[in-house]
Amino acid sequence: MPTSLNADLHCHSVVSDGTLTPEALAARAQRNGVQLWALTDHDEIGGQQRAAAAAQAHAMDYLTGTEISVSFANTTVHIVGLGFDANNAALAQGLAATRGGRDTRAQEMAQDLARVGIGGAYEGALKYVSNPELISRTHFARFLIDAKVCKDTGEVFRKYLIEGKPGFVPHRWAALGDTVRWITQAGGMAVIAHPARYRLTANEEFALFSEFKQHGGQGVEVVTGSHSVAEYAEYADMAREFGLAASRGSDFHSPDESHTDLGSLPPLPSGVTPVWELLAERIQHAP
Repeated sequence: MPTSLNADLHCHSVVSDGTLTPEALAARAQRNGVQLWALTDHDEIGGQQRAAAAAQAHAMDYLTGTEISVSFANTTVHIVGLGFDANNAALAQGLAATRGGRDTRAQEMAQDLARVGIGGAYEGALKYVSNPELISRTHFARFLIDAKVCKDTGEVFRKYLIEGKPGFVPHRWAALGDTVRWITQAGGMAVIAHPARYRLTANEEFALFSEFKQHGGQGVEVVTGSHSVAEYAEYADMAREFGLAASRGSDFHSPDESHTDLGSLPPLPSGVTPVWELLAERIQHAP
């Protein structure tokens, strides 16, 4: 499979914090020319069977996927898992444990917002949640917009829900090593998601990539919705430096919120190894 394959290996459905069903995402991906697709809901694999069936119905190849929240250097980092066995018990248990603290955190976020005069935030955010175990900042952001507190998500994340602003509550997520092992022991590949987003120092980023590789991580997102053209090149260089395969994914959540649509990204830069080459045996091919 070439680097120019239209693969979208990062997006979210209503099973976590997206607004479309797995079936609607599959249809949208197919309309946009996606050839290889993965649904990567946060800390959850409950939509995998539906997504794989929908991909087949739309004649797309499919890889199982998830995006796991990890605590590293006092920062939340995301690790995408691709091509794993979705029936693996250890992976399912690890994801359940990762989801476990979200409700307590959400209630603390709402209490903090109430202190600045924004009441009813927990109940308001819940209206946008199909799976209460996965209540997140995204759901609070939708509440703040619909309540006319903010006009868009950009304003939300300038004024609220980030460190030093009302509504921010840190959460202790899974450990990096545990997360990589859950994925790899389930037969999949661990991939660092959108690395440019984390604002790590150069030393912290080097430590992240080094530790990730040491634990058995094999990939990094190079072309993704939150990276600039310059960052495509930067993380292609990082992939080559650390011997990691390169991934590509829009991180699409919603037609109304996402700047990058499914299947709309440019190809991977030349000179990198696409993740789909290493995962060829794990791809569920369209009939």
